[in-house]
Amino acid sequence: MKKGAQLPAPVPVSCTRPGGRAVTLRGLLAAGLLSVAGCAEPTQPAPGEAGPVFSADSSVVRVAAGAHYARRGWLWQHLWGRHYRPLWATPVSAPTLRLGAAGLEPLRAGGSFQTNSLHLRTPDGRSFVLRSVDKDLSRSISAGWLDQAIAPVLRDQTCAAPPYGAYVAARLARAAHVLHTNPRLVYLLPDSTLGVWRSRFRPALYLLEERPARDQSHAPSFGRARWVVGSDSMLTQVLRGPAAHLAPRAYLRARLLDLLVGDWSRRADQWRWAAFPAGGGTEFQPIPRDRDQAFFRFDDGWLTRLISWMRPRYQTFNPALVPADVGPLTVTGRPLDHTALALLPEAAFVAEADSLRRLLPDAVLAQALRAAPAEVRTRLTRELLPALQARRDALPAVARRYYEVLQAEAVVTGTEAAERFELTGLGPGRLQLRVFTRRPARPDSLLGVQVYDVRRTTRLSIYGLGGKDEFTLAGRLAPGFGVHLYGGAGRNIFLQADFSQPAGPGFTVHPGPADDLVQVSPAVRVRPGSAELATAAAWVAGRYRLRLGSR
Repeated sequence: MKKGAQLPAPVPVSCTRPGGRAVTLRGLLAAGLLSVAGCAEPTQPAPGEAGPVFSADSSVVRVAAGAHYARRGWLWQHLWGRHYRPLWATPVSAPTLRLGAAGLEPLRAGGSFQTNSLHLRTPDGRSFVLRSVDKDLSRSISAGWLDQAIAPVLRDQTCAAPPYGAYVAARLARAAHVLHTNPRLVYLLPDSTLGVWRSRFRPALYLLEERPARDQSHAPSFGRARWVVGSDSMLTQVLRGPAAHLAPRAYLRARLLDLLVGDWSRRADQWRWAAFPAGGGTEFQPIPRDRDQAFFRFDDGWLTRLISWMRPRYQTFNPALVPADVGPLTVTGRPLDHTALALLPEAAFVAEADSLRRLLPDAVLAQALRAAPAEVRTRLTRELLPALQARRDALPAVARRYYEVLQAEAVVTGTEAAERFELTGLGPGRLQLRVFTRRPARPDSLLGVQVYDVRRTTRLSIYGLGGKDEFTLAGRLAPGFGVHLYGGAGRNIFLQADFSQPAGPGFTVHPGPADDLVQVSPAVRVRPGSAELATAAAWVAGRYRLRLGSR
């Protein structure tokens, strides 16, 4: 076999990111940039700038992931943060990859606004993705003068996350019994196989991992699932009816792992879903991916600290994981959180946190950090291990706060099938919800129960979506917070059992576009429902920014 063609198992690697505040933030960035543009210090070349150094047979290269981040001088780093610049500038060893020799066929280019990615396929049909280690946040901005003025700052802020965090996160996921990808660090060599993508995918360090899709019965890290899909396909099935559902505790564990590693960027498209048979239907377990923001550090610059105060989601990974951080850290994943965790009790949150804490003793945390390249392993362990230990110990308190965050503005979603939403007053300030699947000629099947308390809930929204849904009100209804019932598509029923116990202020019924039956006391407000929230497809497009069935 020729040099550069050997394939180490199991991955065929050759041995050869709106709103009103945005303007304020852009102005702040531009002002900060202009303030240092004329007085930035001259800098010395960063370590590793001599370029890649290959082994004698070109099977291994020694190169820095981003030596240019260390070129910034004292003033710039005090304004915009030191972040992980030393890690980015340290040369590390990685195997080289030539796609043709490895039997990897390029299919299409993709990626987010900041990442280059290339989808690949092996001769036996397995799918892989090659993603750039270094990223360029400035690609997400327009050509306006202000945006262009802040482009150098955005480009520089890639180093707020370590270049090798994804590898550590994968090891932690394995120890936590969370399905996970298996990223490998490679250095891409020029190759005619790249074809039209050769100019876009230049020699550099890349992350190579198997893309969880379709049949993964060969892959233990994907649960040997016979079918793996994206969030759009998963939601298509889950919102179709009760035969398919998300595994709530598996999803909760994955989200607690997000909190442990400080990964605030967890949109719906950053998950894949392994399908397993369960109770005559399908259960979807999560496979988190794209760990670009794990171990994010943003509080070590004067201006970055101010930005994180204005945008709290930019939380810094440090030992102080406190309950107040939970809301901002989880906000990008809120739609999925409501879908998966709406009916999970508080006790389950605490139980999962306790279990995760036991699975991650100090030795396991230290071993996970060994996934980083040997040249940066000591420094990464020194910087991250104490914080991981402290954050792990804080997980039970964090889980309780996570439950409270989801309860504050609670959202419960039905499906395209018929459901019954039974609301019962439990006295002043408390309300119980029971959700059933309606089954003709058979007793309704209980899906879940949740209790809401005015001490932590300000609003409860229930969306029936499709199907002939039934909303029933019973008991003394005085929750003290807003309750909104959306019928959606289908002919729905809103029924209050006893008018002698009128609902307190705050109940609003939103009938769907069909001729819904509404029999409630005069104290319950009736407002027309929105067609934008009437169907599963419309709801997902609005809440998740996904198109059902697109993949």
